[in-house]
Amino acid sequence: MPHVQVADADPVADAAALARLAAWCSRYTPWAASDGDDGLMLDISGCAHLFDGEAALVADIVQRLARAGFSAQAAVADTPAASWAWVRHGDGPILGVGEGTTKLRPLPIMALRLPTDVADELWRLGLRTIGHLFDLPRGPLARRFGADTLQRLDWVRGLESEPINPRRPAPQWRVRMTFAGGIGTRSDIDAALDQLLSSLSATLEAERLGVRRLELGCYRLDGTAQFIPIGTSQPTRDKRHLHRLFAEKLDNVAPGFGIETMILEARVTEPLVPHQTALIAPSGHNQSVAAVVDRLQNRLGPRAVFRATLQESHSPERAAAAVAAMARPRSIAPVAPPRPLRLFTPPEPIEAHLLTGPAPQRFRWRRVDHHVTEAHGPERIGPEWWRPAPDYETRDYFRLQDGEGRRFWVYRAKSSNAWFLHGLFA
Repeated sequence: MPHVQVADADPVADAAALARLAAWCSRYTPWAASDGDDGLMLDISGCAHLFDGEAALVADIVQRLARAGFSAQAAVADTPAASWAWVRHGDGPILGVGEGTTKLRPLPIMALRLPTDVADELWRLGLRTIGHLFDLPRGPLARRFGADTLQRLDWVRGLESEPINPRRPAPQWRVRMTFAGGIGTRSDIDAALDQLLSSLSATLEAERLGVRRLELGCYRLDGTAQFIPIGTSQPTRDKRHLHRLFAEKLDNVAPGFGIETMILEARVTEPLVPHQTALIAPSGHNQSVAAVVDRLQNRLGPRAVFRATLQESHSPERAAAAVAAMARPRSIAPVAPPRPLRLFTPPEPIEAHLLTGPAPQRFRWRRVDHHVTEAHGPERIGPEWWRPAPDYETRDYFRLQDGEGRRFWVYRAKSSNAWFLHGLFA
């Protein structure tokens, strides 16, 4: 047949394309998942009315996929197992409510997604349709063919729920807009985003919630989709602030032949209730700082902006840690002895010369000699006993000052007697 085109199989690319189709199908429902190597499973509960019913939704999916170059069949049923069986072996796109037990009976047992060896054995015994298995006693069927066969039957009849693992968790709140002819200019996208934010903010205000993570999905006429996430350091429903965060990323949106649907999803929300502000404290100080942090994080990355905080540890390596920039400060008393502002990781070896006493009178660091004019110590710091594997040995620390007024924090390892420079004071 000269018209047949032959190409090498590429399972990795096929799986990636199927994942992109599952992401595109989130325009219909947030519960969209890949099903095997060639299928998609959508939970359209509560969504069909947005597309004028189940039949119109199925027709819209098939038509759009056909325009994108995909040959597809779709069916709707009460359960995932029944829809899988009906779309591959049934007649018609819709299996009505309560019709599964009757209309699924003449379908072949392969429609139950049984293992191949089990299906072959059932076929050899003359049990070739789903109805044949419906009529058999459950006890002997389970003993002969395993509990998995009974579970497949219960799934298809809706006696046991079959979970659908979506591409990602469903959003907590979702608003959408559809455009008949598609939009493509930046002004139209900004106007649509403003309306979506207004609708979502009103819903969140009624629920006394603020958003921490948002995602804007732009579904184009060519059957592709683009997603823009943003995050905030504190819960908020300030429409202007959220629009400003999106505005920095909307320049990367490629509308192509036009955007036909925009969906705004609140991925993470937290309680947000009004609180009384102090009369003396500057009004809106925390909000203004949070706004700056949000813009920096969305521009540079969620982990690029942080602040240092004290930790309850005498270990120099664990006495401070980087936390989220807007994390609530902890009231921890600092360690009593002074600590350097700068620590070296790892500590740098030095050559120490001792004439009298435990502290060195001279040391060499980075090929430069330093003569000690003042010394304080020792201060012994040992590894934390509750840790299963200590990461350093017991140390004796000294605060040294040279003739030029520079101050150093050095220590001697107790077991090896080696000297190291660990930090510099201001």
